[in-house]
Amino acid sequence: MKTLSETWFADGYIDFELKKYTLLAYLKEISEHFNENKLYPQLADLIFHYNNLVSFRENKRFLQDQFPKRFTGIQLQKLELLYEQLVTDDELMQELEEIIQYASNRMKYTITSGTEIYEFVEDKLNIYPIGLVPIESNEGYFFLSSGEQLTTRIYRYRLNIIEKQQERYRTMKTEYMGDYRRSFVNTYEGVKLNLIKEHKDLPNPAVYTIETELQFPIDETLLPIAKRSLVRYIMS
Repeated sequence: MKTLSETWFADGYIDFELKKYTLLAYLKEISEHFNENKLYPQLADLIFHYNNLVSFRENKRFLQDQFPKRFTGIQLQKLELLYEQLVTDDELMQELEEIIQYASNRMKYTITSGTEIYEFVEDKLNIYPIGLVPIESNEGYFFLSSGEQLTTRIYRYRLNIIEKQQERYRTMKTEYMGDYRRSFVNTYEGVKLNLIKEHKDLPNPAVYTIETELQFPIDETLLPIAKRSLVRYIMS
């Protein structure tokens, strides 16, 4: 996968045509993945770069109010803009503004394509618990299946809380446990009982199944969307 540096739009020689070529090559590869319904890590990477452009644009007033400086880096956690002294150059700043305007519009268009796929996949997911759900559901298992395949993937999950900039986020860490073939004998309830017997450290787990009738790439699309959907389901 082609990658962009965090400050690609201001690195090196600032030239609109050069940056346009770099951007279009990056977006072309991302679009090729989207055409195959493969969203990750491409969509997350694209949103990250788009947010960087927006952040820079919102802080452009700093360039106007202070001695002209050149954007040199981004502190990932707080997205604080760092600058170094740069000789006053109105033409250069105009060129940079055109690059940011063009790039943000093209990125936003491609992000829309990705989010449409995301929403379509999300809408096709069916989530429901297997058996009774314990009061504490921050740890357990989920079964993931798609299309007409009889094979189901088993994942162990754990919900974690991340505090960032005075906000709290729920994240889900997963561990792939294996596959099993569904049948009248080998039911979800039966698999749940086997998991409890095999993993004594989790005697009363929350267990969910996530199904879709359509076929999607597992690791690049279905699994990351299923995880986010399950987090919302559990927290609702």
